[in-house]
Amino acid sequence: MNITKIMSVLLAGVMSVSMTACGKSNEPVAYIPSAENVKPLGRTALTEDNMLWLCYSGSGAAFTFNGTKAEVVIAGDDNAEKPDNADSQARIAIYVNGKRVVDDMIDHAEETYTVFESEEPADCEVKIVKLSETANSTCAVKSVTVQSEERIKPAESKGRVIEFIGDSITCGYGVDDEDKTHHFSTTTEDVTKTYAYKTAENLNADYSMVSISGHGIISGYSDGKKKVANQTMPRYYDKLGSSYVTFKGKKASAQEWDFTGYTPDVIVINLGTNDDSYTKNMEDRTAEYAEAYTKFLKDIREKNPNAQIVCTLGIMGSNLYPFIELAVENYIAETGDTKVTAMPFDVQSADDGYAADWHPTEATHTKAADKLTAYLSELMGW
Repeated sequence: MNITKIMSVLLAGVMSVSMTACGKSNEPVAYIPSAENVKPLGRTALTEDNMLWLCYSGSGAAFTFNGTKAEVVIAGDDNAEKPDNADSQARIAIYVNGKRVVDDMIDHAEETYTVFESEEPADCEVKIVKLSETANSTCAVKSVTVQSEERIKPAESKGRVIEFIGDSITCGYGVDDEDKTHHFSTTTEDVTKTYAYKTAENLNADYSMVSISGHGIISGYSDGKKKVANQTMPRYYDKLGSSYVTFKGKKASAQEWDFTGYTPDVIVINLGTNDDSYTKNMEDRTAEYAEAYTKFLKDIREKNPNAQIVCTLGIMGSNLYPFIELAVENYIAETGDTKVTAMPFDVQSADDGYAADWHPTEATHTKAADKLTAYLSELMGW
């Protein structure tokens, strides 16, 4: 990993609270990560103490500046300073002009990263991305400090937005550990290697990931005997996230998401892999899944009246895909809304290997992204 850690607190004289003035190129100025200064990536929230809270996979911030130096301060959650929880700490990446310059686990209350430094001013786009998922880890962008003659600016919008609703596959579970006998760790999650992130990149779209490992439509991952009803994405779709740990004493699942300020063009649902561990091809359970799926589509439509919705499944098994098709058919028949379609993914191949706990490798994710990219490109005319 290419990591620069500076374990220090910003000098009080450096910090600017209002950020209305710009400093000279040799005077560092600190900015709060508000929408005035940075472009939020995915679902984020500005806390009462002006930190940008990152929960779901892929959440983050992006900004541009012309200057000689940039530092980013990341605040950790309640797991950050617990060595016994190393497999549940937040993993982040920071990019400068498309190059990953930081890849790190947040194992301190605060981490300060020097992400760019040069004798001569240069144009830079800095992107901060939370690589790990919400269930085990959250963190926050505390501040951004640059040496520049001009203030930082939010990175430009890409003009189109895709929201992905999913489970561990969408989170990038184990993608950096291509050993199927290994188990979960946030250290091996990397959302940028998933079909979802790759599809957004292929289509030059902004994105939002709403995904939690082990979750489904009616049940989380199960031994097949008992439904795991508390691990379902419809419960958390209208939340900032859902985590076993807190950030500054706050729970992500207690924070409502404001849909009025966010309008995806497309919503891709990839849920059913965990439900399949419970439904087990039982008629009553698969019928319940289809009925609940239809209900979830109605909920999504209520909150996103204009989005195209695409329902998919198959990377880790396609047993429930016919019931997704049934759910879509029932939804259209009941509502008359035809902006909902279904598309199957191909089941992962042994030739492409398996990541931790039999999850897809990056090679599998790339193939899935290529298929979804082609489908959305034709569907949306992109």
